[in-house]
Amino acid sequence: MLREMSIRNLAVIEEVNVSFHHGFHVLTGETGAGKSIIIDALSLIVGGRGSADMVRYGCDKAEMEAMFDLNRNHPVWRVLERLGVHASPEEMLVVRRELSSHGKSSSRVNGQLVTMTMLREIGECLVNIHGQHEHQSLLKTEQHMEWLDMFAGDLLIERKQSYRQVYQQLMKAKADLRELEETTRHNVQMLDLYRFQIEEITNANLKPGEDEHLTEEKRKLQYAGKRMDSVSEAYNLLHGGKGLDALSKAITKLIDIQAYDQSRVAPLLEQLQSAFYQAEDAAFQLRDYRDGIESDPEQLAMIDDRLDLIHSLKRKYGESIPDILAYLEKTSLERDKIENRDEYLEKLRQEQQVLYERAVELATELSQLRAHASKRLSESIESELKQLQMNNTIFCVHMERIGGNNTQNTLGLVQLNSNGMDEAVFMLSTNPGEPLKPLSKIASGGEMSRIMLALKSIFAEIDQIPVLIFDEVDTGVSGRAAQAIAEKMSQLSSRCQIFSITHLPQVACMADHHYEISKQIVGQRTCTSVAMLNLNTRIEELARMLGGVEVTEKTRHHAQEMLDLASRQKGA
Repeated sequence: MLREMSIRNLAVIEEVNVSFHHGFHVLTGETGAGKSIIIDALSLIVGGRGSADMVRYGCDKAEMEAMFDLNRNHPVWRVLERLGVHASPEEMLVVRRELSSHGKSSSRVNGQLVTMTMLREIGECLVNIHGQHEHQSLLKTEQHMEWLDMFAGDLLIERKQSYRQVYQQLMKAKADLRELEETTRHNVQMLDLYRFQIEEITNANLKPGEDEHLTEEKRKLQYAGKRMDSVSEAYNLLHGGKGLDALSKAITKLIDIQAYDQSRVAPLLEQLQSAFYQAEDAAFQLRDYRDGIESDPEQLAMIDDRLDLIHSLKRKYGESIPDILAYLEKTSLERDKIENRDEYLEKLRQEQQVLYERAVELATELSQLRAHASKRLSESIESELKQLQMNNTIFCVHMERIGGNNTQNTLGLVQLNSNGMDEAVFMLSTNPGEPLKPLSKIASGGEMSRIMLALKSIFAEIDQIPVLIFDEVDTGVSGRAAQAIAEKMSQLSSRCQIFSITHLPQVACMADHHYEISKQIVGQRTCTSVAMLNLNTRIEELARMLGGVEVTEKTRHHAQEMLDLASRQKGA
């Protein structure tokens, strides 16, 4: 659930800090008070689009922060782990968004910077905002299929993943076949080039790591004289000079006095003796190293030629020897395809046919699962709509093959896309005797609100989104329908946290927590504030919603009566 939210310098809001609770929340207030800005802030927190003009005039940036309290099994923890965001189910999840007056934006989750793409993915697990403008999602048939598949459950999702793997392989096989068929003349023209490149790389007989080894050998040969001079001088200083002789004399001197101060002299003597043996050994190694140094101009020239060849191949075929060898493998395959075109074509056709048949088999299984799920979903939505005063409504998830049941393609009778062989369309009949029609052609705004609320009620437990926000979805309804929407939101709040911006007292009185959004003029600036109402102030707000400008004892009494009825309704 959403525990707390703070907003600073967003539009007309200077600073707002508000705590929330379990259950059903409503936000009310006069038109223009800033109710939607609260929702805009939460939308920004979970990755919504922001702009510089949303920052309060005269301020450098707007800041929004929300704290969520989630159970340890919530899907967001797996998303955070996959994205590399450090967060523990044992602690609160804090999401912060800043929006500068220059249009730049930054986001943090538990103090860790995240990209907008990451924030949106995280936000999709936390908050679902539904408003009048989002009715359009009900009109998109691709969204209908997603809802149906989600409702069908884990078995269909698992089968769908298997299908998509095969479908992707099928699409690749089709693309490869089409490319081979359409570019034959071009490939023939390329054959000579491929042969030349393969011969050039093959004749070079490259070995991984060869260039590094040659570069090291070149360095040694280039500086053979300098190495000889330095090593010879070092050897002479140790062996031919006074290095070892001086150490030997120092050891003799300490042996002479060892008997007079055993405790102090013995450790020093041991160190000098060890240094003598190490220096003597180093001198012998220097001598051997000196004797092994050779100056070979011919070998150096051969190495230079070999490195020039490798560098030339790198310029043409890759930045490293492994890249060049990978290019050789790829080009050899392309050459084989051209030289053995007919065999490759037949192989690809057979592969495509096998993949197609497997894809159709999996798509058929998806269709069967969807047919069963579509019936259950239709029944569930009709049941929810009856509770929302749409008693005579018939709802149907219409399933059809892509392109129509009789459409053929080059491979067979079944057309496929990434979802399978099906198209799903939500159909509705709101009056007895009327035929089923797509939602876009029949549903009014008020009906759309109730259909969306019915869907949210069904999917609340499936998608596990803890916070649902309804931004004036009760627009266009009144009377018993408004009461039914309020009761449905109240019921839904037992499964997730519900927020509703509303102008209807029937909805407001059913809430568990009522917040009033108001604006005042402070120092010639408009400021919006949020206040959680107690019983007395709530009665006043409901009376205002009932009576408009003038609040009377009669409207107050009516408001109190509505609250009493709502309390009994929720307790029933």
